[in-house]
Amino acid sequence: MSLSTDPFSQFTLWFEQAAANEAADHDAAAVATADADGRPSVRMVLVRTYDRRGFVFYTNLDSRKTHEMTANPHAAMCFYWKSTDRQIRIEGSVSLVDDLEADAYFASRPYESQIGAWASKQSQILDQRSILEEHVAEYEKRFAPGQVPRPPFWSGYRLSPDNFEFWDRRPFRLHDRTSYSRDGDAWRSVKLYP
Repeated sequence: MSLSTDPFSQFTLWFEQAAANEAADHDAAAVATADADGRPSVRMVLVRTYDRRGFVFYTNLDSRKTHEMTANPHAAMCFYWKSTDRQIRIEGSVSLVDDLEADAYFASRPYESQIGAWASKQSQILDQRSILEEHVAEYEKRFAPGQVPRPPFWSGYRLSPDNFEFWDRRPFRLHDRTSYSRDGDAWRSVKLYP
């Protein structure tokens, strides 16, 4: 299979095909981080935007993944689409998005998601669900729809790629794999054995 020489163009093609075929959440990706000792962890996130600078997801700044990305500012993500039998792996460095970008995205979220961002102490121990529900009710009283500011402890991270790998399922496990690595301002691609 012939792919584009540009991994971002190839990503867009497969991402749009997944959007047309995947039942839900075509923008979901597994994001792997590691702590300062190199111990990995992985979780699903929704990638809310991407461009040539990288792939952006949002989180509580006191979450486990944030602590890990602060200690070790590298991450990997993997998109997998069962509907198209394809996956894309992306590796690179991570950095916070700027406040204007985070504010704009937060303002675009549904009211309930905005309230949830205030109410959740992500990754912290929750003794009982009723406590979370009380926090939600508290912030619903505090903020009217359309007037919810972005919490100071909530923002986005951008994964800026150094490597991509495009995987396309083939019969008898003879899958098609293409790897791209950054070479200065350009990209170098090679085929990999399945």
